[in-house]
Amino acid sequence: MSNQASVSLSPSWSESRINDPAPGALHFGIGTFAFQSEGPAGTVSGAQVIRDVVEEAVTAEGVGLDSFGIAEHYRKGMMDSAGPVILGAIAARTTTLRVGTAVTVLSTQDPVRVYNEFATLDALSHGRAQMIVGRGSAIESFPLFGFDLGDYEDLFEEKLGLLMQLLRSQPVTWTGRFRPPLFEQVLEPTLAPGAVPVWVGVGGSPQSVIRAARFGLPLMLGIIGGTIERFAPLTTLYRQALSALDQVDQPVGMHVHGFIADSDEEAIERFWPVWSGMMNAEAPKRGWAPFRRDRYDAEVAGGALFVGSAETVARRIAASMGLLGATRFDFVAAASRMDHAAKTDTIERFGLEVVPRVRRLLADMGQENAGAA
Repeated sequence: MSNQASVSLSPSWSESRINDPAPGALHFGIGTFAFQSEGPAGTVSGAQVIRDVVEEAVTAEGVGLDSFGIAEHYRKGMMDSAGPVILGAIAARTTTLRVGTAVTVLSTQDPVRVYNEFATLDALSHGRAQMIVGRGSAIESFPLFGFDLGDYEDLFEEKLGLLMQLLRSQPVTWTGRFRPPLFEQVLEPTLAPGAVPVWVGVGGSPQSVIRAARFGLPLMLGIIGGTIERFAPLTTLYRQALSALDQVDQPVGMHVHGFIADSDEEAIERFWPVWSGMMNAEAPKRGWAPFRRDRYDAEVAGGALFVGSAETVARRIAASMGLLGATRFDFVAAASRMDHAAKTDTIERFGLEVVPRVRRLLADMGQENAGAA
């Protein structure tokens, strides 16, 4: 890349340790896509969906969860296009919950603006801001903000490099392809180096895993299909790459969709129309085959969907975290597309019934510190 020299890693970057979760600790959070949903009185307005997201975050804190993350999309029926604004409202209503993104599509954002937004959020929240950054699996933001999909990889590489420079060491002097240069630039509000944890969201690409290791950043696996076992080689690769690149150990997280009800049967039947509707709406855009019931049943039985009673979901989470050595689990409760009441109910069940079970199961398995291995 033409800008490689200007964004190369400085020695100080590898000294920064992301302590969320702290070594040996566990972290359980909620992610949301802020889908427009149907309520008892019909389609819920976009404005109400946004207000509901704030209430869901308050609920998450009330049931003892660690974080709440908002995704980023620019399509009809999704209200998560301005996550930092919603996160500011959440910060004002909570006191312990970490507030962040469940992903920031960094490829089509200006890292300077991202720094400004999250440094401000960190001030508002008294040091609770965090973010997951990614290339973006949904590509609407590329034409919307004037970026060429042909630069998909280069955009993320350059912007991640600049963002980490801004977060780890200022003033910054920088040149690149996709924004004007910076000279001895200092941004406000200031942050201590490494104050805002940054995770790299990965959907399954080995190249992305190695990039996360090269930047010395924690890895968040976005799992939306297939077995959990297929991600195990990626976590092995990630840890091998950290070691080979002389980076300090970093935690691994997983981001999974699901739904919790009184029984497995109830959860499976209530979630089927929601999930199949969402997947079949995406299928033509992404070249996927139609999502059928037999595939859904397979995903619930042993794949990427954690659907069932609290006991069932807890056992699946514990087994998966143990397999991957993950210490962070972000749950997309009710796929964001169910109504506010259903999402709130699943968040409460996750925090009050599932997470305590997962902690006990992992302790029984002797894998509470699996991610620090």
